[in-house]
Amino acid sequence: MKRRLVLLSVLLMTALSACASYNAAPLDPLTAVLAKPDMAILSADAGKIDRPWLTPQSIDLAQPLTPNALAVIAIIENPDLKALRTKSGVAAAQAFAARLLPDPTAQLGFDKLLSGPDAFNGFAGQLGFDLNALRTARVTRESGEAAKRQVRLDLAWVEWQTAEQARLQGVRIVALEAQIDLAKASATAAEHLFRAVENAAGRGDLAAGEVDARRLATLDADEKYQAAARDLTTARGELNKLLGLPPETTLHLATPPQPAIAPASSVLVTQAIDRRLDLQALRAGYDVAEGEMHRAILNQFPNLSLTIASARDTAGNYTLGPQVGFTLPLWNRNRGGIAVVDATRAQLRAEYDARLFQTRAEIAAAVAGLATIRQQRAELLTKLPAIERFAASSTRAAQRGDLALALAATAAQSLRDRKTTLLQLDQQAAETTIALELLSGGPSEGWTR
Repeated sequence: MKRRLVLLSVLLMTALSACASYNAAPLDPLTAVLAKPDMAILSADAGKIDRPWLTPQSIDLAQPLTPNALAVIAIIENPDLKALRTKSGVAAAQAFAARLLPDPTAQLGFDKLLSGPDAFNGFAGQLGFDLNALRTARVTRESGEAAKRQVRLDLAWVEWQTAEQARLQGVRIVALEAQIDLAKASATAAEHLFRAVENAAGRGDLAAGEVDARRLATLDADEKYQAAARDLTTARGELNKLLGLPPETTLHLATPPQPAIAPASSVLVTQAIDRRLDLQALRAGYDVAEGEMHRAILNQFPNLSLTIASARDTAGNYTLGPQVGFTLPLWNRNRGGIAVVDATRAQLRAEYDARLFQTRAEIAAAVAGLATIRQQRAELLTKLPAIERFAASSTRAAQRGDLALALAATAAQSLRDRKTTLLQLDQQAAETTIALELLSGGPSEGWTR
């Protein structure tokens, strides 16, 4: 008896020693969370980054940053991505839990003899095993692995979206910086002309209506300049937020390369189906649903449990034997669970099909829009030399006194308006190209491969 008690104690202590222990994990101080990233660590991580759509490179915030550098910083430092990476650890833990078999159950009983002719106390013990877990272990494990793969793909898709958003904000900032210079020149010219017209009206050379018209033109030009300045400030703030940098950070951006020529939409749709990470994640999610369906089918059969029982009664008789328990599949048969899983699987299939249709439509619209932008840009470039010559000749004529100052200013403003339109078309082309990269699932360098 003592030997049995010692053996039971050893087994119990061994089981307890394998249990996890509690470790406190307090939140980091506010200053540490909101601090500027360590540039040495950031540059080292950027040089080792491993993504198929990024080029590793060192980072120096004092130097002009390329679109690739912005994407690299966003992948490393974006706070939302850091949180999602931590969340993906939950899926890994769940996949690990799915591989584990349930622990056996043990029951011990003691009957104290109070009266009667027998001379012994009674003892009883049971050791139980859930055989149903063994039956569904494979499909549970496969479903857990598919769920972990889905979470990884979802994370990679969000990383790709974040990288492209950082590139887009960089392109937008460079374009707005160029546009704001023209807007400021227009506002300055409008103010100068308004003062000249106001002085002329004061001398009686012009009617009051001309002064009112120039005042409105000045206010309009100033409003456009202020709007461009607001848009630039907003874009810089959005970029700093994407990169996980303090709001007061000022970045120097390199001029992005010219957008690539997009192939036919059918080519991009084929690439998107193969490369888009969200579509891969949906396929992995469907694999999870298939596994859940398989497990639900298995669960309609009797759930088996095996128990090994041993006992000694008060008369000193020892017994040992198995006990088998199972549910009778008469009324339930897990039909409710099967119906839910089957409906979920049908829902995932419909969502995947809808995403395919959406992808094809969005790619076709973006390709058509990009072609329209390029056509408008080409038409504007053919007209621009004549507008430049007219503005230059009008300025010279006004300087000689052969043309009214207002007419020369109008010609110069027309040239600035066309240049602003050209910059806006370039911005639209660059942003639409980035949108096509996002829709096709890879950078434009891979469109021809």
